[in-house]
This record gives sequence, structure tokens and C-alpha cells, in this order.
Amino acid sequence: MTAKIIDGKALSANILDDLKNRVADCEAHGHRPGLAVVLVGENPASQVYVRNKMRACEKTGVRSIEKILPEDTTEAQLLQTIEDLNNDPEVDGILVQLPLPPHLSAELVIGAISPKKDVDGFHVVSAGELLTGRTGFRPCTPYGVMKLLEEAGCNPEGKYAVILGRSNIVGKPQALMLLEKNATVTIVHSHTPDIAHFTRQADILIAAVGRAKMITADMVKPGAVVIDVGMNRDENGRLCGDVDTKAVMDVAGAITPVPGGVGPMTIAMLMSNTVEAVERNLGLRESL
Repeated sequence: MTAKIIDGKALSANILDDLKNRVADCEAHGHRPGLAVVLVGENPASQVYVRNKMRACEKTGVRSIEKILPEDTTEAQLLQTIEDLNNDPEVDGILVQLPLPPHLSAELVIGAISPKKDVDGFHVVSAGELLTGRTGFRPCTPYGVMKLLEEAGCNPEGKYAVILGRSNIVGKPQALMLLEKNATVTIVHSHTPDIAHFTRQADILIAAVGRAKMITADMVKPGAVVIDVGMNRDENGRLCGDVDTKAVMDVAGAITPVPGGVGPMTIAMLMSNTVEAVERNLGLRESL
């Protein structure tokens, strides 16, 4: 058996194409969607991510607003920038690129974003809406994972899903989204004894721990759908995920590549959330 590759790059391109029409519809109703991205400092990886997000804005017709702030920006200055964006009618979504410099509190900064503009889905209001099954912004990476499962023809209902990692950004919201789709879910983490005991039973295996090639072929159930959220460097400096893709390909039924799997989908769902924010405001969708 050789696993089917779930092509996140192709799927994200289709989503961005569809978003062009939704953006045009918003403009026809009098408002062009606008996304503000705030970057503090000169973290090279963050700069790449911001460029990719701006490129996605160009592809969809979303207005791009960049706020590039120096490394020594104070918390008060950053909070004021966010407040200005909260009050700007041209801005529909606000994203603060993480990680922030050590002297800034990500929790405080994310909490300052208006929940109606929280297109990253990180605000406690967004988290609460997800937990209680209400309409709200879904965090972009797990939202993208759900789209990838759909693309792979994998309906989570009745399936056993195992998630490696319990972060607020991926692991926890991913578990809630899978529960929404009637999967049975286990989260394993650094304090879980015998992680492989759980992963070998998983119909759906989602790895989001940030450890290069941690998931080996003997940890995967034959035919499982494997989603690799990790973004690491291997011993040769090449990009790789949390899954030993080459080895697992011979066991899994379907698998996402790194790069070209989850990464492009995260950006696609960010664009989708931004457009959705406008659609809600214009009454084209159920409001928050």
C-alpha cells in the first residue's frame, strides 16, 4: 500500500479562487474585505509567514494592511495599534504574528483584539464559541485540517481520532472540531505514557508537537489518515514534519506532505475567516 497524498497546496488554491467571488460579492454590497497583519520585530520565519499572507490577500482581492513595528515596541504602543485597528471600519480582520518578542504578552495582546475581528480564532470569546458549538471564528490550522480530511473523503463520524499535542492553537481546538463531527477523540502529549499504544489504534492521526519525524511507521494503524501539522528541520536542514513521511507512506491510507499540506490551508482559512467577517457584518451570513 502507498498512501494517497492529500494536496493542501491544490486545495488551498481552490479555496482562494472561490474566495475571489465572495470578495467580489462583498464589494458589490459596498465593502471590500480588509485584513491587518501586525508584525513586531524581525523574526525571519515570521517575515516569511507575513509575506505569504499578503500574497494570499493579492490573490483573493482582500485589502492588505501591514503594521510593521520595531522590536522594542512597548506593550502600550502595541495595544494602541490594536485599538486603532479595532476602530478602523476598513479593517475586518486583525492578525498579530506570533511569536512576539519576549517582553510582550501574547495573551494580553490577543485579548485586546475585538472578537468580531479575531480571524485567527485565538480570542477567549472565539474559544468559548467553539467549545459551546456556537457560530464563531475557528482557529485557522485545525479548520484547515478539517477541510483536508473532507478532501481525503474521510468523514470523522464514528472514527477514532488521536491528536499529538495539546496547544491552544492546534491540539485543543482540533479535538473540539472533531467532536463536532462525532469522532471519538484522544489527545496525547509529553506526559502520556506509551503514546504509540494510542496512535496505533487511530483511524485519524494528527501530529502537532514540533518534533521532527517523531511518528514512525510502527506507530501508525494500516490505512489511517495521517495529518502532519509539524514544521521542522531534519538533520540535513530540510523542511520536514512530525511524521517520518517516507516510512509512513507504506502504512497509511492517506497523508499530508510537508511542505504543501497543512501550511497552505492555514493561510486559506485565514482568508476565509476574513471574508466571513465581512459577510456577517453585511448580513450575508449569520452574525456573530
